Amino acid sequence: MKIGIVCPYSFDEPGGVQAHILDLAHILIRRGHDVRVIGPCSAATSVPDYVVRGGSSIPIPYNGSVARLGLKPGVFKQVREFIRQGDFDILHLHEPNSPSFSMAALKVATGPIVATYHASAESSRALDLVVPILRPYLEKIRGGIAVSEMARRWQVEQLGGDPVLIPNGVDTAVYRSAKKASNPDAQVEIAFLGRLDESRKGLDILLSALPHLDREVSVTVMGGGKPRTFPGVDFLGRVSDAQKAEVLGRADIYVAPNLGGESFGIVLVEAMAAGCAVVASDLPAFAAVCNAAGEHPAGRLFPTGSVTELARVLQDLIDHPEQREQLVAAGEQRAQLYDWSTVTDRILRVYETVADGTKVRVEREED
Repeated sequence: MKIGIVCPYSFDEPGGVQAHILDLAHILIRRGHDVRVIGPCSAATSVPDYVVRGGSSIPIPYNGSVARLGLKPGVFKQVREFIRQGDFDILHLHEPNSPSFSMAALKVATGPIVATYHASAESSRALDLVVPILRPYLEKIRGGIAVSEMARRWQVEQLGGDPVLIPNGVDTAVYRSAKKASNPDAQVEIAFLGRLDESRKGLDILLSALPHLDREVSVTVMGGGKPRTFPGVDFLGRVSDAQKAEVLGRADIYVAPNLGGESFGIVLVEAMAAGCAVVASDLPAFAAVCNAAGEHPAGRLFPTGSVTELARVLQDLIDHPEQREQLVAAGEQRAQLYDWSTVTDRILRVYETVADGTKVRVEREED
């Protein structure tokens, strides 16, 4: 099958959607499919050969974060050429609501089109303005996928349709192989991953909770941003995937103190697969991953933004290693639901459902 994948966000900056797309493309190619990807990407960024570089991007505030979108002139021309040269059986758009390559592709293309929705938000003034224009193009999508129940519900309520729920994938074997044997006599290590300058990632909540603990712990913070210093905290800066796996594999507890704007918790799954006990704020997306309502929760939740409750949960897990081990066992089992082998099978079933033997074609020549 010849598959074209369109990414709205820049490959110049790491992000969950970009990682999801590259991982999916890699696995599809490994299974024998012909895959090409297009999205914003400068010449200086290293990407696989199957990625078509769409050029520079523009930072746009969105949903409490900053999305780097391809809005420059020439996007429509690039997308048309991508579709013509690809002769695709399936065109897979990610975040077609974002004003970037995906929206441009949806506007100009026709045929077997699949879309994945990653983001969720309570409201969007920008989206409210473009809904009347966007809705006719969304009707061209033959198969919709949402990575979480929040993203699915948001799409249904805001724009209609009924996408199927397929979570983000994780190569759990990479993280399982990074797991180190626990040492009950060693100092407990806590890990965090997130951009330092993005307040919604909740780093300040974690740092504020540390002085409330009655014993010393080591803390490793991964993520780009303005360098910081804090007693007992090792700031690694931006890390590679291999470095991330190494840190998660040796850490005892992974903390996700995010304040909002999350539709999925991919790093929670990675931490579970690596053998961390996961502690997360009680955002709906995180609660879904941790399965906190189940008989064997795969993570401990605390009220979002509560420094004292985070400190209490951490202290409890530090004092009771047997509780950490219970979370680790449940987390490793939970992570298997998100393994790429399972996720890819489900995505391929969507492809097969919408494929009708015709090719994706360019429908519109103007713009």
